[in-house]
Amino acid sequence: MFNVTKKSIQWGGETLTLETGKVARQADGSVIATLGETSVMANVTFAKAPKPGQDFFPLTVHYQEKYYAAGKIPGGFFKREARPSEKETLVSRLIDRPCRPLFVEGFKHEVLVMATVLSCDLHNDPDIVAMIAASAALTISGVPFMGPIGAARVGFVDGKYVLNPAMDDMTQLRLKPEQRLDLVVAGTKDAVMMVESEAYELTEEEMLGAVVFGHEQMQPVIDLILDLAEDAANEPFDFTPPDLSAIYAKVKAAGEAQMRAAFAIRDKQDRTNAISAAVDAIKGALSDEDLKDINLGSAIKKLESSILRGDVVNTGARIDGRDTKTVRPIVCETGILPRTHGSALFTRGETQGLVVTTLGTGEDEQIIDALNGNTRSNFLLHYNFPPYSVGEVGRVGSPGRREIGHGKLAWRALQAVLPAPTDFPYTIRVVSEITESNGSSSMASVCGGSLSMMDAGVPLKSPVAGVAMGLILEDDGKYAVLTDILGDEDHLGDMDFKVAGTASGITSLQMDIKIAGITPAIMKQALAQAKDGRLHILGEMNKSLSAPQGFSEYAPKIETLQIPTDKIREVIGSGGKVIREIVELSGAKVDINDEGIIKIASSSAENIKKAYDMIWSIVAEPEEGQIYTGKVVKLVDFGAFVNFFGKRDGLVHVSQIANKRLNHPNELLKEGQEVKVKLLGFDDRGKVRLGMKMVDQETGAEIVEVKGEGAEA
Repeated sequence: MFNVTKKSIQWGGETLTLETGKVARQADGSVIATLGETSVMANVTFAKAPKPGQDFFPLTVHYQEKYYAAGKIPGGFFKREARPSEKETLVSRLIDRPCRPLFVEGFKHEVLVMATVLSCDLHNDPDIVAMIAASAALTISGVPFMGPIGAARVGFVDGKYVLNPAMDDMTQLRLKPEQRLDLVVAGTKDAVMMVESEAYELTEEEMLGAVVFGHEQMQPVIDLILDLAEDAANEPFDFTPPDLSAIYAKVKAAGEAQMRAAFAIRDKQDRTNAISAAVDAIKGALSDEDLKDINLGSAIKKLESSILRGDVVNTGARIDGRDTKTVRPIVCETGILPRTHGSALFTRGETQGLVVTTLGTGEDEQIIDALNGNTRSNFLLHYNFPPYSVGEVGRVGSPGRREIGHGKLAWRALQAVLPAPTDFPYTIRVVSEITESNGSSSMASVCGGSLSMMDAGVPLKSPVAGVAMGLILEDDGKYAVLTDILGDEDHLGDMDFKVAGTASGITSLQMDIKIAGITPAIMKQALAQAKDGRLHILGEMNKSLSAPQGFSEYAPKIETLQIPTDKIREVIGSGGKVIREIVELSGAKVDINDEGIIKIASSSAENIKKAYDMIWSIVAEPEEGQIYTGKVVKLVDFGAFVNFFGKRDGLVHVSQIANKRLNHPNELLKEGQEVKVKLLGFDDRGKVRLGMKMVDQETGAEIVEVKGEGAEA
């Protein structure tokens, strides 16, 4: 009934197995990849004909984590996996980015890739397994895919690269100083296609070494997929790439001069309008039959690409007049919003980000429900890209994959320089509003985010800047690496290579390639140019703000208090009664964790002190010989009971009330009266003994008896 094909290798200390032929047999390609006890099923289907008039490649990738894979039931009301989590969206992008460029040019049939996590051993991250499974499923499906690709995760500990480190090792790297890198690399047998990383000030040489190491280590995986395909691949789909030569010749003849003139305009909006006019002129010169040609759009894009690319490679001059290494003019402004905790406006050429920082308390932390358990994050970065930023009218909805991906890239770049939560007990939320865009708005978010957090008083270890690099690689081998790319250079170029970091090293690296990969030599040049660009941008940022500022008066102040864990129950009280009372009476927010760390937050220092004192009175022990302010709670014949230390009461014996004989305490005291008392000690039963007569009731100072002159010693 089943025609099963299974292949296995030892890889990174685990067994990697690819299996096909048993499950999802109606899909064009179906592979279950298993590493250790983590299994991901990838299924590929593709339309056998393109939709009429479709002029783009409709590839859709969905990565799904099923909670049953880790023996969990989803949280929430419905108890069912719902909208994609942030990680599912990011892994979908990880699969899409290296695979998309490898489909045969001109193939516009709809393709669906679904990767489903079936089992997770909480040691091997399913994202790498999903990339391998998707690559194998595409390779055996028969779709015109020039793969396969391999994938690997690389760590860096004690100067050595680690292949596929454990999930726990890669979680919350900021709190693990020995773990300096989480890098995912994907590529073909000959070249690297994609890099995504979170790093902790690694040098350019260390980052390049990690990429090369990952590419070398994935080669056995590529061989395994090819071995599987030899036995189980479907017949290749009969597809012949379209011949653009005839329609391209007509397009070129009709509009090359006008298009070249349009690309010579330096202002983005004027250039965009001129390019649109050139396209209209080309279409106006073509016949009705040519206008119906499905490849017309591709031919026009080819003309645009040839003009932009040829000029850069041959002359070194770019469409905005810069050379290949110059960064656009930069203007940095901070503190521009009066009621926010921190704000910055970062403008680089025609790209601009308004970035705002908000400081919160422990209750503002994000709870992340994942396969490997619940975690909390005290650093959030959200990126928004509204249509007006590029002068367009468009639908505004929830964040898309691009916004989530760009936000995560900026998050990775900045979190490497954040202070430890124990040193800075705030939840930090950074929001980047892209108000203009013409290339590398994610890197503008990094620069603006760094300035905004420093404006809010966050003690960053170092400022962080980012720059986007581009590449134009011609068929004859000539190439140009471009610093600080424009939108058109990204759209019509071959590489988007983003590098962020401090003056000391790289904190994040992301690379996407639109061709069949690049060589280490090109990457080395791109990293060197990126370092120069990054240092230049940091210099411009430092002119505006080079060190953290003081807190805004509107930001909460937080006091941290460590108490013994056996006192936690007393501070919380039955059903939370005590801690609610502290919050109500003090006006401050109070958070307490299982380690006994209490965070008291308020914009008022007085409120914080009040809450602090209330908590301290519960957990602290009174000290013998100290003077306290108390309140008389009960009078009896032999003395007065005084509440003097939180809920602790003590007895002032009638003989200790005053330096004279009293028949009854009510001669000097009444219930509710505030008094100053000294802790004299404890009796045999642990009862507290207090005294008043040795304390000045006005000042609270202890009265010291001084013997007169001539007194006997």
